[in-house]
Amino acid sequence: MRAAIAIFCVFLGCCTNVVFLELLVKEDPGSGNLITFSQFLFISIEGFLFTSKCGTVKPNIGIKDYFILVAMFFIANVCNNYAFDFNIPMPLHMIFRAGSLIANMIMGIIILKKHYAFSKYLSVFMITLGIAICTIVSGKEIKSLQSKHVEHVPTTPWDDFFWWMLGITLLTVALFVSARMGIYQEVLHARYGKNAREALYYTHLLPLPFFLTLAPNIWDHLMVALASEPMIVPVINISVPKLVGYLIGNVLTQYMCISSVFVLTTECTSLTVTLVITLRKFLSLIFSIVYFKNPFTIYHWVGTLLVFTGTIIFTEIIQKISQSLQHTTKKEKVQ
Repeated sequence: MRAAIAIFCVFLGCCTNVVFLELLVKEDPGSGNLITFSQFLFISIEGFLFTSKCGTVKPNIGIKDYFILVAMFFIANVCNNYAFDFNIPMPLHMIFRAGSLIANMIMGIIILKKHYAFSKYLSVFMITLGIAICTIVSGKEIKSLQSKHVEHVPTTPWDDFFWWMLGITLLTVALFVSARMGIYQEVLHARYGKNAREALYYTHLLPLPFFLTLAPNIWDHLMVALASEPMIVPVINISVPKLVGYLIGNVLTQYMCISSVFVLTTECTSLTVTLVITLRKFLSLIFSIVYFKNPFTIYHWVGTLLVFTGTIIFTEIIQKISQSLQHTTKKEKVQ
């Protein structure tokens, strides 16, 4: 039941979070660090008050283990956020991150020495091909980055391609770091038991000092948010700067999303968690395309279909449904 509730909250919180994220990124593409810092600060304050009871409760997992987890968590988040600055559109960003299933499988083979059935490798190939198609097609639709990185200096198509490739590299690094982090979490839970709330708190508290290196960038984009046009917040009927309202919505939905993911990590294997997150990303992707009218060609749809079909094969959903139906039929015959 805990896992089922967590999965529901993952879909609700994470999908809503993507809406606020896209609203923020459309208005201020460089606001990624401000968004991440706000999320980490809010979760740290909540954890300090309710999980560590203002520092009176000692952690069950060693701080050294948390620092390793935190380093990977921080690198993955910063890489994903900086990708927006290098001409990576939101749909491509979401599809590329759906490749976490592939990365998780590769890490499982290398680190845990796991072996998989042919259907698993086939599904991974389909997912890889789908992501490659979407990446190549999006690469052909690169828009100029003039004045984003070098002011008042015209850029050439090669300059644009270089920045786009840098964005793809950042996403790739984030992908494999996230997969390694998932496996490491699985090992920690096996060693120390279930500590979802504690892990959520310390993985957000310990990285806060790292944000000092990003302070100028965070401050600049906070000023941009405060200077945005006012909007009326529904229900409470008060006026706040539009980007501040979007930021608050993003932080609250991210809390629901990430806290549910941490509960899942204690209830399920790393691979199962990755599958849930992958399916959530596809639901968010479809919503993003329809609601925000993002450009999405027939090639994008082919790539998306390959990724989605590959995920279904990987999870063996069809076989499980078939076995369940056969089991039910046998029971009815016996009765």
